[in-house]
Amino acid sequence: MSSFEEAETEETVTCLHLTFYHPGQDEKMMFRCLNFCKREQVRADDTAKFGRDSSICHYSLMDARVSRIQFSLHFYRKLHTSEYGFEIKNLSKKTKLTVNQTELGYLNKIDLPWKCIICFGDYQILAEIQEGEAMDYFETHLHLAEAPILQEKCLPSLPSLQPIPENGIPPSVFLSQGKSPTEIDENEL
Repeated sequence: MSSFEEAETEETVTCLHLTFYHPGQDEKMMFRCLNFCKREQVRADDTAKFGRDSSICHYSLMDARVSRIQFSLHFYRKLHTSEYGFEIKNLSKKTKLTVNQTELGYLNKIDLPWKCIICFGDYQILAEIQEGEAMDYFETHLHLAEAPILQEKCLPSLPSLQPIPENGIPPSVFLSQGKSPTEIDENEL
């Protein structure tokens, strides 16, 4: 047997891609302590913390308006499956955190969707989970957006709950013209 045949099977690693944006990022340089160059490994039993306090948070945001610990991400294995996920928890007493428009108050937590936008204050973070198999650690890969994320990657809006008539013309067209819809017999067409 060759050494190639005896080598252990290479595991894929779950990677959390985080793309950061703040309207004042060029002037205030609040992301200067983040490593945008390469992937970083985080042990599975560690909690990835984001905030202003660099002695507690691995991901420091240099902004006095950010809480000492703004939020945390916890890696876990879903019950009765081989899938992994992340749980996001708001650790700020002063600032609400939104995840895809779901508002989280202090100590509220939810599962992080595979693709979502996290917002607090003027910060926008696009989070995308790349699935993997490794159990002992995950990776983070940080990116910097040059334009607002909410404008670039709009989340699908909820479908309209108004019924659409068979002729395909929504009632709002009639109302904008000052007319109300009238029923017409199909033989009159």
